[in-house]
Amino acid sequence: MGIEIEKKFLVTNDSWKTQVYKTTRMAQGYLNDMNAMREGTQKASVRVRIAGEQAFLNMKSRELGHTRQEFDYEIPVADAEALLKLCVGGLIDKRRNYIKHDGFIWEVDEFLGDNQGLIVAEIELPDADAVFERPAWCGAEVTDKIRYYNLALAERPFAQWTAEEKAAC
Repeated sequence: MGIEIEKKFLVTNDSWKTQVYKTTRMAQGYLNDMNAMREGTQKASVRVRIAGEQAFLNMKSRELGHTRQEFDYEIPVADAEALLKLCVGGLIDKRRNYIKHDGFIWEVDEFLGDNQGLIVAEIELPDADAVFERPAWCGAEVTDKIRYYNLALAERPFAQWTAEEKAAC
């Protein structure tokens, strides 16, 4: 079992694009939905992801905030393709861009499809108290805002957000 310590931020401009050293296209879906998480009937999100030529089955505990239990297992791509057909809600389609900044790797997700227009940056930290420098393109922290979780975006994509919700981005 791993512990994921992750912070999530909105991206304020396109200057990050010049720093990308790798990009991977991803498709992912969830075998449970937000209602199960909200109601507490399920205590972890269960995700299927195809990232480039690899596929994974992932479970994350439902704690709000930057620290969660995480279990990640590589599976055959054919199995992931079959599991994606069983997912509830919509599928997440995105490009994950990797950037090295101040000793850390940042992942900038450009969402596509129904989430087109949303760009979020994440950083995984070695511990909850780790000090890191935010890049200039890194805006407001949204780690504790559930609507930015991929599970929530599968249920209610960015295209369905109100003008006020989008203005916060």
